[in-house]
Parts: sequence; C-alpha cells; structure tokens
Amino acid sequence: MPGRWIDAGRAQAPSTKAGPGAMAVNAANDDPEKARRFRDAALPHLDDVYTLARYLLRDASDADDAVQECYLRALRHFDSYRGPAMKPWLFAILRNVCRAEFARRASSPTDPIEDVAGKEEQAPLWSEAPETPETQILRQRDASAIRRLVSALAEPFRETFVLREIENLSYREIADVADVPVGTVMSRLARARAMLRSAWLAEQEQPK
Repeated sequence: MPGRWIDAGRAQAPSTKAGPGAMAVNAANDDPEKARRFRDAALPHLDDVYTLARYLLRDASDADDAVQECYLRALRHFDSYRGPAMKPWLFAILRNVCRAEFARRASSPTDPIEDVAGKEEQAPLWSEAPETPETQILRQRDASAIRRLVSALAEPFRETFVLREIENLSYREIADVADVPVGTVMSRLARARAMLRSAWLAEQEQPK
C-alpha cells in the first residue's frame, strides 16, 4: 500500500489545471453534454497524467505539451470510449503521445536490459511493510531527491516503476498501458527496484 513517501514522487501540475482541461472542453463546445461527461471523467486524473508525463519526458514544458495533446486526443475519441478504467486509458494515450512526438527530447538512458541483474525476490522499495533499512533511508530523503533518483532510471524501468509505485496501477493495468505481458511488467519492476536501491545506497556511501 503506498506510503506517505510515495507522494513525494508526485509532480503537481498547477499550470495545467486549467490548460489541458479547459482546452479539451473548449474543443467540445459544440457538444456541451460531451464536454461535461469528459470533464467529470478525465479531469480528476490530470495531476496523475502530468506526473507520468514529467517522468517520461523529464521536462516541465514538454510535459505540459504532452498532457495537453493527451487530453485533446482523449476528447476526440471519448465517444468511442468503453473502457478500461479512465486513468489507464489516459496513460496509454499519453504514452503514445510521448513516444510519437516527444521521444527525441526524452533522452532516456540506454543501459542494456541484460546488464541489470534481476532481483524479483526483493521486497518493494516503497511499501509499508516489511520495514527495512532501505525504506528507512528512503523516507529520510526529500521529494526532489526521490524524483531525481526515479527519473534517472533507465527506460522502460522508469515507466514501469512510476506506473506501479507512484500511480498504483495493477500489473494487468500496466501491461495494458505498455502493451506487454504481465510477466514482463513484473520483471521490469523488480529490476527497477534493484537499480533504484543500488543508486541510493551508492549515494549513501559517498563522503558527506
């Protein structure tokens, strides 16, 4: 269950609160009922969508643009929306936007997947129990440090970690968003946890 330190990984989107939502609703002015239904269904997830965009693109301006495009596309296809849940659906749209239009600016690390040791047996970093020395250390870190460490994870581990540990999606929902098998999601998540653990333990060993 997410703890209070998971919230430190969230990126709030005050500048987009009126931006993407207002732009999308304005685009449906010819259909006020559609605009109302879209606003009620999609706007509650705006901060979550922005958080994911910030981690995928690692740039506030690019994230603003991506979220705006995501909501415009979501509105455009809202009449045909029949599921899955709204938040995973928005995440899938955002992911396509980021990869299609902003991949050039993402500058993701390119560490080979096979060079990262899988540690599926390790406990999640950000969980309430069991309490470990690692989680105690993580709780002491400030919000900016947490975001920096997670942002430094290589793709696709960063995406999987954010979707699971910050956005709290299920394995199946992540698999649907990323269009990969559930087993791949579990493997990526385990490796993301191992990489993040190694990163902050390495920082702890550096001279103060």
